[in-house]
This record gives sequence, structure tokens and C-alpha cells, in this order.
Amino acid sequence: MKTEFDSSYMDLAPQSHSLLSEVLVGLSKHQKSIPPKFLYDKAGSEIFEKICDLRDYYPTRAEKEILQTYAGEMAEMIGPGALIIEPGSGAGEKVRYLLKALHDPSGFVPIEIEREILLRMTSEIIEEFPGLNITPVCADFTEMLELPVTVGMKNGKKVIFFPGSTIGNLSPGEAIDFLVHYGNMLESGGGFLIGADLKKDSSILKRAYDDSEGVTAEFNLNLLRRLNREVGASFNLNNFEHEAFYNEEMGRVEMHLKSKVPQLVRVNRTVFRFNEGETIHTENSYKYSEDEFAELCAHAGLVLKKYWKDSKNLFCVYYFEKE
Repeated sequence: MKTEFDSSYMDLAPQSHSLLSEVLVGLSKHQKSIPPKFLYDKAGSEIFEKICDLRDYYPTRAEKEILQTYAGEMAEMIGPGALIIEPGSGAGEKVRYLLKALHDPSGFVPIEIEREILLRMTSEIIEEFPGLNITPVCADFTEMLELPVTVGMKNGKKVIFFPGSTIGNLSPGEAIDFLVHYGNMLESGGGFLIGADLKKDSSILKRAYDDSEGVTAEFNLNLLRRLNREVGASFNLNNFEHEAFYNEEMGRVEMHLKSKVPQLVRVNRTVFRFNEGETIHTENSYKYSEDEFAELCAHAGLVLKKYWKDSKNLFCVYYFEKE
């Protein structure tokens, strides 16, 4: 049996004018910044897949180990007939571990900003899990969207699956807002299965986010290439360099693009001045101890039921339920 896309497929992908407006606002700030979601165009997503294979980039490898080892336990806690909702689903690699372990899931709702990636992944999931009801939603999950009405009508326990430590890209306040919004899609007892990176020695973090092969640097600089192509910017990539460091006070790794020279850059019809050494802040990755993360989620009305760690204690996957 071959399953087709649910008829309630939604395409809410942001247009180029949304990218332009957010970039203009971000570059006008005292600390210039661009939201990390814009790192993940088609080329950026492909480069990120290469990052995940690097020896020093541990999060993907560690989380996969957890899912491979404990997906059965997770499925047992979730129970039969669950509807899995995955914001920022990407290529959908990790959710497959969960879908294989679940007993008779009622459906899967992937939410992904890049249309081509979403549709390719959906086709692959359809082939791998014939009979599974899939409702793909092309949208920016950070924009607090409303899901199709048919999703709310589906039977079965709803569970938000949010792997990859993507929660770490949000500030603690933003993370609570995200958890509250998606928690509102759940009934009492609905679940959150979340991957979050653990605090660790800064030298491990430095190698993970500033690799010797320069793949992460290429990932970061690709953002400027995208802006040149999509919003008429004039960034000279040779005038910028990748910078990543652990901000211990804030408990986060920061990624920046640093200007190597004084320069003027045009974005559409607006010109921005960069001093030598001035940066564009492109991404944060917050790190949490187990207790810190449980406390953060408690502010969103979520109760920790269990967590699982990899064999090297680098990463953690948590299961919460809505009060």
C-alpha cells in the first residue's frame, strides 16, 4: 500500500521579503545579528550534513546512539497510537528510529522551512513506512504557526519530537515560549521528546564548532552567499571569517562572522558599515545540565518523566509530559 500526502498539506514557507526584513533589522542592531534559521538553505543544509559526520562534532553521533539504544523504552513511555509532530524535521533521519519503535502510530507531522527538503523526506518516509498518515507542513517552526485543523482532530496521544539540540539555538526565554506554544497543541499527558546538549569541557566544544577542516566555517559563510543571491547583498566572503567560542557566563557556544577589514556592505538598498573585528552573531548553542534543563521545561508546565544519555555522557534526550 502506498500512502499519499495528507490533503491538509500546508505551504507557509517565508518568502524572500521576510528574509530581507529580518536581515535589515538584525544588521541595524548594536550587535549585528542574523537569525540562525537562515543558515539552513539547501546548500547550508547539505554542508551541515557534512558537519554531522566530522569526528569532533559529537552531538549527532551521540544522539543517534541514544535513539538506537533506547527507542524501545521511549516508545513504551509514549504508548500506542501516537501522533508525532516534529518541528524543524530536516531530512527526518532521527525520527525514523522512533517511528520504527512505536506501536501503530496514528500519524507524523513534519514541519520544515525548506520545501524541497520537506517533500524529499516525506517521500522517503512514505516509502519506508507504508500506511503511515503523513501531514507535511512547509513553514518556519519558530513563527508559532497553527497546524492544520485535521491534525487537531486526529485521535491518539500527541508527542512533539524535537531532536538535534535545536532547543539550544533558542535563548532560555525563547525556549520557554516555544515549549508553551507547542505545549498548547497537546492535551494533558501529551509528550515532549527533546534532545539537548550537556555542559562539558570548553575544549571539546571548541573543536566541535570550529573544526580543523573548515567545514563549519563554510557553513557559516554560506549565509553571506545566500544573502548575495536572494536579497541583493554585496558581501565579499574573503573579507569575513568564521569565529566560534564558548561563552561560559551565558552557558552557550556562539558563532559569529567577523569582518577582517573596515568595509561597507550593501543589502538591497541599505548600506551597513563594518569596523575591523566587528561581528555578525549568527547562532547560539546553549548547553544545559540535566537539572537546568528540567527546570527550564518546568516553566512551560512540563514534567520530566525520564532521560537517557549516551555512553560518553555528552548528550541527553529527555521525555516530558504536559501537566
